[in-house]
Amino acid sequence: MAGAKETPRQKLISLMYLVFITMLALNVSKEVLDGFGQMYVKISEANTRVDESNDNIFENIKVNAEEKGGKWVGHLRTAEEIKKESDAFYNRIAEIMSQITEKQREKDPELKEYAQMDKGEALDVIFFKEGSADAADNYTNFLDMIKNYKMRVIQVFGSQYPEYIEMVEARFFTGDENDNIVNRDGMDEPWFNNNFQGFPLISSLAKFAIMQNDIRQTEHDVFATLMGKELKMSSNVNESNYISLLKTEKGAYYQGETFDGSIVLGRKGGAQNPNRVELSLDGRPLSDNDYDLIAGGIKLKVGAGSPGDHEITGDLVFLNDGVESKIPVNQSFAVISKPNSAVISADKMNVVYRGVENPMTISIPGIPDNKVAASAPGLRKVRGSKYNMIPGKGREVNISASGTLPDGKKVSTVTNFRIKDIPAPQGTVRKQSGSFTLPKSSLEISTIGAVLEDFDFDITLKTVSFKFKVPGQPTISVNGDRLDSRAKSALRRAKAGQSVQVFDIKVVNPKNPSYKFKRISPVICQLVN
Repeated sequence: MAGAKETPRQKLISLMYLVFITMLALNVSKEVLDGFGQMYVKISEANTRVDESNDNIFENIKVNAEEKGGKWVGHLRTAEEIKKESDAFYNRIAEIMSQITEKQREKDPELKEYAQMDKGEALDVIFFKEGSADAADNYTNFLDMIKNYKMRVIQVFGSQYPEYIEMVEARFFTGDENDNIVNRDGMDEPWFNNNFQGFPLISSLAKFAIMQNDIRQTEHDVFATLMGKELKMSSNVNESNYISLLKTEKGAYYQGETFDGSIVLGRKGGAQNPNRVELSLDGRPLSDNDYDLIAGGIKLKVGAGSPGDHEITGDLVFLNDGVESKIPVNQSFAVISKPNSAVISADKMNVVYRGVENPMTISIPGIPDNKVAASAPGLRKVRGSKYNMIPGKGREVNISASGTLPDGKKVSTVTNFRIKDIPAPQGTVRKQSGSFTLPKSSLEISTIGAVLEDFDFDITLKTVSFKFKVPGQPTISVNGDRLDSRAKSALRRAKAGQSVQVFDIKVVNPKNPSYKFKRISPVICQLVN
């Protein structure tokens, strides 16, 4: 029966079995890729922490070299050389990681879709593409960088501390003399190929992150050893290497509260109490009852004072081997008033006018004005809580204001304002509007203008042009704000009792010449002798 043909039912069962096996393999593959992804994230986070720790230790080595000299000068030279080599190697790996993830980031900017990182073509093109001179150079140069880094660390550091040589060799092992290792098939294979060629992208990222971690850990071992494995600082206080800092439990204080801020030394800290305090609060010297001495500074216990900014100035005095060191203090803190009133507004009156500067007051109770941020199209801060708003197009504008209360709680609000145009001005002759009687001699020398009746903003309008009409005579267009010679001539021919018109008056706001006012009402003057 071995040679018998399969029935359609048997073929279907075989096909379903094959699909099941394939799906099972895919699921396992996704789990593996997710595992590499989680490993990559954890190692990257660890690298950041080690990097920050190394920076702190390196800074302490610099401080000891500056203050103590002697062997610390040599330690600083060693640390600087190792840091230089480590940064160059670390950054080169970061460039490679950025290069091989460039395409993936187009659809996955945060590199979170680990299951999609199952291909390794991007890395293979850089290092393993057959017949490519660039790939061959990249391959050789990267291996040389690993070997040179290892050699340089051993040369600079291992010569002083030979017990670390074996550890450095193990961390940056790249195979035997021929860069080969024995793979799982018992065959010789180059170390680089065995670890990176043909592997999924996410596994290569994890391996590169591990290599970066080896670099930072090596750097850490060097720095910690140079520090004698004790991250300590000079016990002497040197005013050239310290700054004073004000530490408070919150950013601002309510009027009537006790200000409990602490003034401490920054940069290198210090466990030594000040021997003497020479400080003033807003120009008033502090007494012994206004503070307690603490390690490295003082803790204040003074009244917060009135609302506003308050300054603490003077010196903290330390005594070392009979020599005084003065640490200058120049700090400030803010005091704000407690809210004690409600804010009442007419909701329908939230209006701003186009074409003028609308003065506004924007504040948040409990937050200093300099800690409040307000924004909207056309909004400009003048000072403190005072703003100007020049609205643009549209019928509405939203003004947002935000700030942080002393307890850390964020406050934000958005208020809607309607945008209205400036009402139509009324034309005037000698500051009179509408219809009225006027002698010809007065009209001849009168100023033509326009006013905004009962408008909340004081705007002085400048007349650009107008038209003048005498019954039975052609309309005359005049530039400026007075009758010209042609208009005066027409006026002289007018008879008593006739009504002349001044209309189509064009005006501008000198502070905003681009704004177009609505049509201005005309003026009718009945002439009298």
